[in-house]
Amino acid sequence: MIIQNIESKIRLATVLSLGSLLTSIIICGFVSVYAYKQVANARQSIYILDNDIPILAKQANMQMNRPAEYKAAVDLFHSLFFNLTPDDKHIEYQMSRAMYFVDETGVGQYNNLKEKGYFNSILSSSSVLSIQTDSIVLDQNRFRYYGKQKIDRRSATITRSIITEGELIDIPRSENNSHGVLITNWKTIENKDLSNVSKNTF
Repeated sequence: MIIQNIESKIRLATVLSLGSLLTSIIICGFVSVYAYKQVANARQSIYILDNDIPILAKQANMQMNRPAEYKAAVDLFHSLFFNLTPDDKHIEYQMSRAMYFVDETGVGQYNNLKEKGYFNSILSSSSVLSIQTDSIVLDQNRFRYYGKQKIDRRSATITRSIITEGELIDIPRSENNSHGVLITNWKTIENKDLSNVSKNTF
């Protein structure tokens, strides 16, 4: 009888010990997960001092803002490639900056225009080229750009419709490409005159 009481007490003590151990492990697990989430949330909070007054700023997830960066990179590239003045140094500067945002397909279009004397014609006719973005349509990693280019010459003002398309890939950010976006397989879908208004030459 005494032996049975001792065995039952040992079993009870064993069950209580194991139960306490499992409960402790579960509680520690929940506490660790909670503490990790709290630390992660705290790291996303940044305090900015404005005249010694702390202002809370939240860190945003980069992927949430990626579509806006894609559009900004596409817009900047087209602005660099199509906004030109009759200045060979300015044209060279614009093209060199634009090439940081595009792969060899952009380089190919630039070389093709250069061989056809496109840039020389800008210089000889004192043309000022500017482009206005109408819209940029994104479909995952593909884009289509719609814009209007104005060519202001001494004899006339020409307005053209510019439509291009290409693909976008993420690359490491750099000083020359702060958005970390590279345009690939870039091609011009449409480049046609919409209007040609002559100027008075007297």
